[in-house]
Amino acid sequence: MAHIEEIANHEGRSVTLRGWLHKRRSSGKIHFLTVRDGTGFIQAVMSKAAVGEELFLQAGHLGQETAIVVQGKVRADARAPGGYELDVSEMSVAGETRDYPITPKEHGVDFLLDRRHLWIRSERQHAILRIRHTVIHAVRDFLNNQGFTLADTPIFTPAACEGTTTLFQVPYFDHATAFLTQSGQLYNEANAMALGRVYSFGPTFRAERSKTRRHLTEFWMVEPEMAYATLDDAIDLAESLITAVVARALETRGRELETLERERGSLEAIRAPFPRITYDEAVRMLQDHGRPIEYGDDFGGPDETFLAEQFDRPVAVHHYPSATKAFYMKPDPERPELSLSVDILAPEGYGEIVGGGQRLDDLDLLLRRITEHGLPQEAFEWYLDLRRYGNVPHSGFGMGIERLVAWICGLEHVRETIPYPRMLYRLTP
Repeated sequence: MAHIEEIANHEGRSVTLRGWLHKRRSSGKIHFLTVRDGTGFIQAVMSKAAVGEELFLQAGHLGQETAIVVQGKVRADARAPGGYELDVSEMSVAGETRDYPITPKEHGVDFLLDRRHLWIRSERQHAILRIRHTVIHAVRDFLNNQGFTLADTPIFTPAACEGTTTLFQVPYFDHATAFLTQSGQLYNEANAMALGRVYSFGPTFRAERSKTRRHLTEFWMVEPEMAYATLDDAIDLAESLITAVVARALETRGRELETLERERGSLEAIRAPFPRITYDEAVRMLQDHGRPIEYGDDFGGPDETFLAEQFDRPVAVHHYPSATKAFYMKPDPERPELSLSVDILAPEGYGEIVGGGQRLDDLDLLLRRITEHGLPQEAFEWYLDLRRYGNVPHSGFGMGIERLVAWICGLEHVRETIPYPRMLYRLTP
């Protein structure tokens, strides 16, 4: 048995492919069958002369997405997608399909999302999810090679870390209310004090009533954290990580990017170091161009898009006002009203893909911040212990996988970047 992604290794030899009929067209005594097997797509050419009238007639009536096993010889053809075709000698049906609901005609987004379990079989969605796989693999490879230890964090948590207004509550047996995690941030800090350089990688949840093209209710985030690290260390790491991931996608997913008609030039321009501007500078840029923003405001999507358009690669905006950031962000010693924080904005209107900075390591100030944010101190006693025992400067960030994939793929909406998106009004399939 062979896999389509490795078909070049079998040129001139007979192979067996097990997959599904993606589409079919016929021309006289020849069927052109596009077969997919999960690793790729290939055109299988079936002639009546080669397979006989009975099998040829059967193939002419196969429904879209019928599961088939085909045998034949691999032939190089520069005109074919992927550069190879299969000359079919035998075929059998493993699972018949009739009236497949997603046809080659145009369908509305809601129709497709209702059938997401089938939509992911399409060539476009296949390409996106393969790129997502490569992005995740590249992230893990990069951090592992940099000496980081994977130390995953809980999904059930006792308290908020990104503000109490976007928490999903969950009854935790009969004695407590738990919350779905907004971030592994706080636990990552504890892990870093044990292991030095760590990362968590998993799903996070935000109960935001947002319907923008950048938002999901459930998304995946990688969160590195480093002991004995500053804001600049966090920015340096994020730059290197993003650059490495984009390079891997360009190197290994060229065919998928071509399927998506993704313009490669903008991705090929991604190099470290990234431009770095302060929040103050960003506000002046926005105001100078007539953007309606006041100093102290957080940036909205259009603001982020405008800022990113000024550069040919991601831009790091740092030193946001403390009031706009989480309670655990360290203030700038020289300007305490500002935080040692950073957001990295992707080009082409994709917004924030990294958010992080240096963590607050002053116990007394951290206690005050918890009180000011109306958070229950008892739920954070374990977190406060990190400042009582072996306290050191530490930094890190979170990077959302879906926004990163949307940018690399050039997608209009993040809903296509995850197999089963969860959004404000979308909980199925």
